[in-house]
Amino acid sequence: MGRGRVELKRIENKISRQVTFSKRRNGLFKKAYELSVLCDAEVALIIFSNRGKLYEFGSSGMTETLERYQQCCFTRQPQHNFPERQTQNWSQELIKLKAKYEAMERTQRHLLGEDLGSLNLKELQNLEKQLERAAALARQRRTQILMEQIEDLRKRERQLGELNKQLKNKLDAEGRSRKTIQSLWGSSTAAQSSDFTPHLSCPNPVECDHLTIGYQHYVQAEGSSVPKSTVGETNFIHGWVI
Repeated sequence: MGRGRVELKRIENKISRQVTFSKRRNGLFKKAYELSVLCDAEVALIIFSNRGKLYEFGSSGMTETLERYQQCCFTRQPQHNFPERQTQNWSQELIKLKAKYEAMERTQRHLLGEDLGSLNLKELQNLEKQLERAAALARQRRTQILMEQIEDLRKRERQLGELNKQLKNKLDAEGRSRKTIQSLWGSSTAAQSSDFTPHLSCPNPVECDHLTIGYQHYVQAEGSSVPKSTVGETNFIHGWVI
C-alpha cells in the first residue's frame, strides 16, 4: 500500500514545523551533494530559516560559485552591433509615425469634404455616420451651454429682483419719513406765524399817527409804575426808546 500524498501548506504546529524543516533541509543537502558528485556539476545551495538562520552548501565553494553566477548574469552584452540595431528601430518607428500622420491628414480632408473621389460607398457611409455623430455631439454640447447660460440669467434675474425690492422698500420708507418731516415742519411754521402776527396800536391803521411794527400792542398792567401819558404818547415801553 503506497503512501498518501501530503498536502502542501504551512504546518501550524510549531514543533512539527521545526522537525519537518530539519528533515527536508538535510534531504535537500543530500540531493545537492549527490547531484554534484554524480553529474560533475557545480552546485550551491542557500537556505534561510524562518528565524533568519543561514544554511548553505557549495560543491566548489560558495564564494566561487557566486562569483561565477554574477559573471554570467550581470556581465554586459557586447555592444558592437548596438548602433546598427538602434538605427533600424528608429527607422521603423519613423516609418510608422509617418504612415500614421498621413492617415490622420487624409481623414481630416475627408471630414472637411475634400478628396472624396477615392472613397467607395462603404467608406462614404462610414464618413457620413461619423459626421452625424460629431454633429449630434456638437448640438448636445451647444444645448448644454445654452441651458447653463439660461440658468445663470435666471439666477441673476432673481438677484436683481430682490435688490429692486429692497431699494423700493427703502425709497418708500424715506418717502414716508420725508412726508412726516414736512407735515411737522408745516405745523410748526403755522404755529409760529400765528404767534408772531403784528398788532396795530389803533383800530384804524390809517388814522393812527404812527405804527408799531415788530412789537405787540402794549397794555399797561395793573399796578405798573410806567406813566400813562408816556404810554399813550409813544406806545413803547421805557427802556426801548433810544
